Amino acid sequence: MFDNKSIIIGVSGGIAAYKTAYLVSALSKTAADVNVIMTENACEFIRPIVFETLTGNKCYVDTFDRNFNFDVEHISLAKKADVFLVAPATANVIAKIANGIADDMLTTTFLASKCKKIISPAMNTAMFENQITQNNIAKLKEYGIDVIEPQSGLLACGDTGTGKMPEPGYLFDVIEREIAREKDMLGKKVLVTAGATMEALDPVRFLTNHSSGKMGFAIAKEAMLRGAEVTVVKANTTAEIPNFVNVVEVSSAGDMFNAVKAVSNQQDIIVKAAAVADYTPESYVDSKIKKKDGDLSIALKRTKDILKYLGENKKEGQFLCGFSMETDNMLKNSKAKLSKKNADMIVANNLKDAGSGFKTDTNAVTLITKNGHKLLELKSKADVAKEIFDEILSLI
Repeated sequence: MFDNKSIIIGVSGGIAAYKTAYLVSALSKTAADVNVIMTENACEFIRPIVFETLTGNKCYVDTFDRNFNFDVEHISLAKKADVFLVAPATANVIAKIANGIADDMLTTTFLASKCKKIISPAMNTAMFENQITQNNIAKLKEYGIDVIEPQSGLLACGDTGTGKMPEPGYLFDVIEREIAREKDMLGKKVLVTAGATMEALDPVRFLTNHSSGKMGFAIAKEAMLRGAEVTVVKANTTAEIPNFVNVVEVSSAGDMFNAVKAVSNQQDIIVKAAAVADYTPESYVDSKIKKKDGDLSIALKRTKDILKYLGENKKEGQFLCGFSMETDNMLKNSKAKLSKKNADMIVANNLKDAGSGFKTDTNAVTLITKNGHKLLELKSKADVAKEIFDEILSLI
């Protein structure tokens, strides 16, 4: 996702500069070319050699440093950059950028860059809330510079309030969202269901399945990276929820049905990846739980068929993708499901295949459409999600 990408990280003089080392470390493990520019004050908090060791590139501080191959460094860096993030961005550097002051390597290169520019403010609460700083931030937004909102909590100065720089993982995700994919789904709305629904048998027990939500979340993240507005209707999950998606929490299949029904008409693409429990008690109050020969028996009924409802109520131009998890006759059963549910695609996999199905980080699936089927060999669920949307976009 970071192949042939160039990233500039600007570091100004705040205590949060130590966090930036973790961000740069993570970025340096990708295929991106990472360059760090520091202000002189930032060097009081962390040494340039740290970033040079992590990136394998010279860390720039002095605009007039002659220790490099001849080139106008701030211009050459600016020209090749795909994204420029300043983290931490102090009140001082924010003021300089907002007012076009370019008196050091960081601000000069920032001003010369035409790529996507982002700042992550980090400072004392009183400084952040000062009207001057707020006016400068508002000015940056008017110029098209993205501003990452600081977090609230205990600050290094001992005060409690807004001004903390977000954790490196979040900053990484901000950069990834910007450059990982072409924005070929910009303007599209995507609904994804994820996780395992739970059907209460009594106040203690419930019916569910082994779904972790990993596949559903991978699909949601892929759509988000491609520029779509993503809503995830999420049941019980153990996987990490991706950033920058709208999440609707549900528990039972009935809850999921109602949540999906409420927003389905607003969506361009719907991917039903949740593993819904097929049965629920006749009613929570009247469920008959009897002990018979040491076993529990209970009167059950089928839960609402979400995919069938979506197929029957599909609006014009809407694309519907469902999942089929089989143990036998995978292709035959999944093709029948495609027709019966009025879906446009079924993503099928055999739960008996090693590395596929629930709780794994990989999957081997078959994409089934009215035009035929396409087998995807075992790969990461992130790569499977990319293939799914590549196929969907080729059909719409």
